[in-house]
Amino acid sequence: MDTLTGVFISEVVGTAVLILLGCGVVANIALAKTKGNAGGFLLVNIGWGMAVFAGVIVAYQSGAHLNPAVTIGIVTSGATEFVPGVPVSPLAILTYITAQMIGAIIGATLAWVIYRQHFNAETDPASKLAVFSTGPAIRSYGTNLVTEIIATFILVFVVLGFGRNGDASGLAALGALPVALLVIGIGASLGGPTGYAINPARDLGPRIVHALVPIRGKGTSDWSYAWIPVVGPVIGGALAGWASTVLLPVIG
Repeated sequence: MDTLTGVFISEVVGTAVLILLGCGVVANIALAKTKGNAGGFLLVNIGWGMAVFAGVIVAYQSGAHLNPAVTIGIVTSGATEFVPGVPVSPLAILTYITAQMIGAIIGATLAWVIYRQHFNAETDPASKLAVFSTGPAIRSYGTNLVTEIIATFILVFVVLGFGRNGDASGLAALGALPVALLVIGIGASLGGPTGYAINPARDLGPRIVHALVPIRGKGTSDWSYAWIPVVGPVIGGALAGWASTVLLPVIG
């Protein structure tokens, strides 16, 4: 199999698993008549952490980026390869990000299929949208953007820090369990203001699914906010990559 083809399939499958389990835990907590209804935000944090764990395990071949912000951070860190045999290039970058978006759409669609009856039983449009995409607790675009930048910076900077001691290819550089714990920690500490997208594909792909699938009384997809969880993580990931070249040689 062509190396980039393998990367593409790995990122599609890994991101689909990530989003299926991540959107799934939110659905289990937010939607009416589920067994996990009202389970609380900490359960969301843990569920997303375990979703990342599963995604990293199955996408190890590609380095398990699963997130355009991670891919961009690796580029700005000055890396010459994503994984052995896959040099950093415009085609490789496009392959990673396209696969992540497709995987996110697949994962969100599967979550909708599983919880379809619960979506129909839920009367609150905001709860339905929350399954697919993030939204601010207090809407303030500037503050919300800064929150996403900082939270994503922490994710990517720590990933690159671990990579200094081994393979710097992506989330797989940490191993599945450490990156899962990192995501749980970011959610528990920094997730309150915006719901911590920290991943453009994680938010945009499922938001597209929300706009397209037939859900009774679903309301709008809040496109006026949709740029925040895309632009913020991209900036945060890029800054983390650049900062890693300056700070990690000094503090590592």
